[in-house]
Amino acid sequence: MGARDRQAGTRSAANSPHLIKPYVKSNKNDANDAEAICEAVGRPSMRFVPNKNTSQQDVQALHRIRSQLIKWRTALANELRGLLAEYGIVVTRGIAPLRRMLPVILEDPENGLSGLFREMLVEMAERLRILDERIRQYDLRVARVFDQDERCHRLAQVEGVGPLIATALVAAVGNAHEFKSGRELSAWLGLVPRQHSSGGKMVLLGISKRGDRYLRTLLIHGARSAVRTVERRTDLRSVSISRLKGRHGPNVAAVALANRNARVLWALLTKGESYRTTPFSARIPQVG
Repeated sequence: MGARDRQAGTRSAANSPHLIKPYVKSNKNDANDAEAICEAVGRPSMRFVPNKNTSQQDVQALHRIRSQLIKWRTALANELRGLLAEYGIVVTRGIAPLRRMLPVILEDPENGLSGLFREMLVEMAERLRILDERIRQYDLRVARVFDQDERCHRLAQVEGVGPLIATALVAAVGNAHEFKSGRELSAWLGLVPRQHSSGGKMVLLGISKRGDRYLRTLLIHGARSAVRTVERRTDLRSVSISRLKGRHGPNVAAVALANRNARVLWALLTKGESYRTTPFSARIPQVG
């Protein structure tokens, strides 16, 4: 490893404290931490965080801001629903029913709401509208990034993968050359089973849930939407997913499909090929 590679590796390894901790010999201080980082970098099996270019950082920032806006909107919707419930007005869960009901509630003069609460309700409804508009603007930005990247178009050919997953994955791993196999990428995303094996006996538990939670969540949600639609199809891949769903339930089927999709996405990124539909088969991890 050259000097520049070692320096880059040191910076990357420092971003993963759980990989450095075993090499700290004594109490924690700057000198011992630096020695542990240098020791960890020299290990042939050490894993490093890939350096990202400015474009990847921009797209990741786009996803993070959009995710934050969605969290704010969800919190605001829950607060609105909770406040209305205290006045005896129950609104169905979900953003869409709340949007439909707010104008009806505000226009109803006989629902017992005071003038002060109506003023606050109007202000909160306006905040909800502003958040909806901002999220829509960020969705348009994601769509523009998707349209400008040929890799994203190839990734979106996979069932359960759309512009959000494609742009987020490319921003996180680039061409995925840092991973030796699709299983490594799937393990990095926390989609493979945890192991508790000893004495030659292999025990597989639920998925590890390590790594990038945002990407893992997107992949599972995308796979869940694909699992819901396969029942209307008759191709071999859809039939195999439907059978898996019937045997183990929709959640296990979604996680298994997300695991498989992660490996397919790695192949598409590293080899530069287009997606070819193949029959679905998966080793089923427990979900938990």
